[in-house]
Amino acid sequence: MRSTRIHVDQPLSLAAELALPLQAAEHVVRVLRMNAGDMLTLFNGDGYDYAATLISVGKRDVTVRIEDREQIDNESPLPLALVQGVARGEKMDLIVQKATELGVARIVPLFTERSEVKLDASRAEKRLLHWRAVAASACEQSGRVRIPEVLPAQTLQEWLKTLVDDGALRLALLPEGTLRARELRFGGAGGWLVVGPEGGLGDRDVATLQEAGFQGLRLGPRILRTETAGLAALAALQALHGDF
Repeated sequence: MRSTRIHVDQPLSLAAELALPLQAAEHVVRVLRMNAGDMLTLFNGDGYDYAATLISVGKRDVTVRIEDREQIDNESPLPLALVQGVARGEKMDLIVQKATELGVARIVPLFTERSEVKLDASRAEKRLLHWRAVAASACEQSGRVRIPEVLPAQTLQEWLKTLVDDGALRLALLPEGTLRARELRFGGAGGWLVVGPEGGLGDRDVATLQEAGFQGLRLGPRILRTETAGLAALAALQALHGDF
């Protein structure tokens, strides 16, 4: 029977007693209908699973005691960062969720030449918190104990200014790309994978990426939707060069 895993954004230590955050507590009480004495697993992104016992369960308050911890090593040996053109509606949630399950190390939401989504500062902050929660929830389900970093949404030009020459492969998913996934050779720094939004990457985007040392990667003869393309590429790269 698979253990219930709950992400808590706070320090965890052996023998500690703590109250679960409100959202996690409500999930335990209302959805899972757990009772005092039941066991669950907590994690906070530090690389460990913490076995805990429910010691008190109220209508909205749940207190647990940490009984044990186990170091988990299930991160991919291939560190990949998905640089995703911000997609409309629930597509972006799906991308963040599935990319996390596929073992991505970092997600960068990107505004590009053909982006249809516009976010003001307030909405951008709310979306960032939401995407980070989606990533944490995907870790709960998939058994990951390292939560991928989700960066604030930014323009292509802003993001490129932050890049350092650390040896990571620089790849952009393009229908006209000439590189194939099986031909790639990754070093310890892994790689960056840029995927355009619904309308794809524009000519100026492609030229800017090429100037920054990005090479075109092609998956096959068919044009994939933005919510399919990056996930298919991540799966292929994990199968060929990672831990699939």
